[in-house]
Amino acid sequence: MTIQSKNTIAIPPGATIREQLQYRGMSQKEFAERMGLSEKHVSRLINGKVPLSPSVADCLEMVLGVPAKYWNRLEAAYRTDIEKIAAENEMDEDRDLVKRFPYNEISELGWVPKTRNLKERVINLRKYFEVSSLRLLDDALITGIACRKLGESEKSNYALITWAQKAKLEARKIETSPVNIQRLKKNIPEIRKLTLEQPLDARAHLREILSQSGIAIVYLPHLKGSYLQGASFSDHKKIVLGITSRQKNEDVFWFSLFHEIGHIIQGDIHLPDGPSREEERRADRFAADHLINPEDYRNFVGQHDFSVEAVSDFSNRIGIDQGIVIGRLQKEGYVPFNKMNQLKKQFIA
Repeated sequence: MTIQSKNTIAIPPGATIREQLQYRGMSQKEFAERMGLSEKHVSRLINGKVPLSPSVADCLEMVLGVPAKYWNRLEAAYRTDIEKIAAENEMDEDRDLVKRFPYNEISELGWVPKTRNLKERVINLRKYFEVSSLRLLDDALITGIACRKLGESEKSNYALITWAQKAKLEARKIETSPVNIQRLKKNIPEIRKLTLEQPLDARAHLREILSQSGIAIVYLPHLKGSYLQGASFSDHKKIVLGITSRQKNEDVFWFSLFHEIGHIIQGDIHLPDGPSREEERRADRFAADHLINPEDYRNFVGQHDFSVEAVSDFSNRIGIDQGIVIGRLQKEGYVPFNKMNQLKKQFIA
């Protein structure tokens, strides 16, 4: 059985055995009897479907008069060529796959070395993803990643895989306690209070609080075309929670954070096929209701006063930053998107 790539052909030792039999006018049946093997095994040997063992090489020397070391060399060369062909074909497949990843963008971010050479890009991405072949990066590796994003496409899925891997690599640098979901639930009021702090302080305190529950929070730049706001997934003994800087307003940051916390508490990060639309909606509801109590919010909007003074008074009363209230009002159409944005804090990754 001849195996080949664009540059290499692997010819099994069986091809030489066939030539020897033809030269001698010997049938495979007679040859099998002289070798003390079954006809089936001889057929498989000639077609390269079974390896030529040293003991068979010794028999070949007796039957065909060709030294055993010659047959052993042929077998070794054949196996080497097979491995070379597999590597070459794998590289060809990965050359096509590498074009789907946002290589230029992540090389600018310093996540992988800069290069225009396709083979070098393949090798760099294999190292980045910690896989022997990019073919292994199928949906199985995305499974269980709960995320908040605004759209989906093939490009966004490859961007998501790339972004999640960086989150995983960065999370390894963060020490955490064992995963403790009950502790996370108890810490939600404390996490909510962080909305009143300045962004840099809030991010530092947030990392400390979440690490106590076995969660490593990572802040990463947004990748173009990923539509990603945040993602969470389990990685061995910790949970990784990543937040992007796709939109830097505090309302988006905190909503994305609580959305991911909702996924974690609800167990969505362990779903074999990832969260469904219903689970995404449930995480949205979790975020909205834990940031602003539903009854308080209904009472507030029922007054139909959305002035700066009213928003500030309401925010102070419920103990949350006014930027989050403004974002909610904008999303639900009570306040235009181009109004009051100057009152929102900015989170810059």
